[in-house]
Amino acid sequence: MGAYITDLMIVALLIIGITALMGVITNGIGEKIFGGKRRTEFTDESAKYRTGWKMVGGKKS
Repeated sequence: MGAYITDLMIVALLIIGITALMGVITNGIGEKIFGGKRRTEFTDESAKYRTGWKMVGGKKS
């Protein structure tokens, strides 16, 4: 019974992991192919708001 549960957990983790990776990979491919000029629209807008901000917290490297 223990071997069955172990096998079930391994298969479940593989299915969940592969499904998650497929989503990330598909999103990346979609952005590269269909992104066009507006590919970085949201990151550019975010960077525009953050210009001039002082970095706080953490250690200086």
